[in-house]
Amino acid sequence: MTDSASAPRRELDRTASGLAACLPALYRALDRQIASGYPHPKPPEGQLALLRFVDRREGATVREAAEALLMKPNNVSALVSQMTESGLLERRQDSADKRVAHLYPTATARRRLAEVRDLETAHLRQALMSLTEGELGALGSALGALTSLTRRLHSAAH
Repeated sequence: MTDSASAPRRELDRTASGLAACLPALYRALDRQIASGYPHPKPPEGQLALLRFVDRREGATVREAAEALLMKPNNVSALVSQMTESGLLERRQDSADKRVAHLYPTATARRRLAEVRDLETAHLRQALMSLTEGELGALGSALGALTSLTRRLHSAAH
């Protein structure tokens, strides 16, 4: 491979490596800030992910949630049991197939999810305000590409 042909690959590798290092660190920093400002015991990320999904897709089944969250159905089922007991989710039996349950967030879950979203937005806004105009523009331009990358990785993980 010539040096000019390997340049695009080196750039891809640099970008991939940078994203792999940066995104988990960004998540952990945001998660830590949210946990310190959240007035309730912060649900684990798996529970938050399930709450977010059920909030967007009311009436989804455990299997649908597992597929969307890239989790095993038995793990989602265990989360659903914990969250039902703690008053965050409601299970309703399917009228046609009693073995299937549809999931709905409770009013408490909606309030707590809104509190988490508000904290996320506030912390990110504060951090974004410290960036330069160029950095803000670059992040804004990158959102579409990051969303597309997320969809591709999610599809490949199925």
